[in-house]
Amino acid sequence: MKINVYFTPLSIDELYFTGKTTVVIDVLRASSTIITALQNGAKEIIPVGTVEFAVKVSGGMFGGQTLLGGERNTKKIEGFALGNSPFEYSEEVVSGKSVILYTTNGTKAIVKAKFSTDLFICSFLNINALANHLAAINKDFEIVCSGRSNNFSIEDTVCAGKLISEIEKLHDDLILSDSARASQALSKSFGKSILKMLKESEHGKILIENGFEDDLNFCSKLSNTDAIPYYTGNVLKLLPENLLASAESISKNTGTT
Repeated sequence: MKINVYFTPLSIDELYFTGKTTVVIDVLRASSTIITALQNGAKEIIPVGTVEFAVKVSGGMFGGQTLLGGERNTKKIEGFALGNSPFEYSEEVVSGKSVILYTTNGTKAIVKAKFSTDLFICSFLNINALANHLAAINKDFEIVCSGRSNNFSIEDTVCAGKLISEIEKLHDDLILSDSARASQALSKSFGKSILKMLKESEHGKILIENGFEDDLNFCSKLSNTDAIPYYTGNVLKLLPENLLASAESISKNTGTT
């Protein structure tokens, strides 16, 4: 199994992802929010690359069953029902609803990777579940860190490295690119205290300044859910049980006993 990491999606052409298995990470906060919304019963998340497209898509849907969510530079967009804090996406608010989501970094990365054959969303919240699934399906894959404003972000890269390390526990034949190895090294250096790392990150400091310190606490939780968002038909849904690779299949696919 070959694993490669992109620190930002800036230099990648969207057609590059055709036929590939891809994982998109935006720890602060799109990935964590998407996972939370789907776990709390949202029907689907529709990621979009621009605010204008979000508004256009919402105009063609049933308003009562559709919510506009997202942020621009950490702040909720004027006229949107929700921002990008996972606390806003409670079961009472999102259950049964379609959420059209725009964020400064995360949804843009998802849209860029839309031609992937398999596209999954990862944060610290679901690392173990996704690692188990990826190890079991035993396919080469790309990790795309959303970054921050097309720049490197340490939190996404540490999350990528931690995902790789979890897969390494299950699969003894990994081939890592230089960027994957670097991600793993950063994870070992800075991932010992996830919350501390988030608070000291550039993005984390901005969120704290804007009153979102509780979001950092939430996003720092490690493997507290088995929810795996999966991109299908231009929307994100929870990976259904019939597509979830079982732990028992890992030994079969990797040749381990």
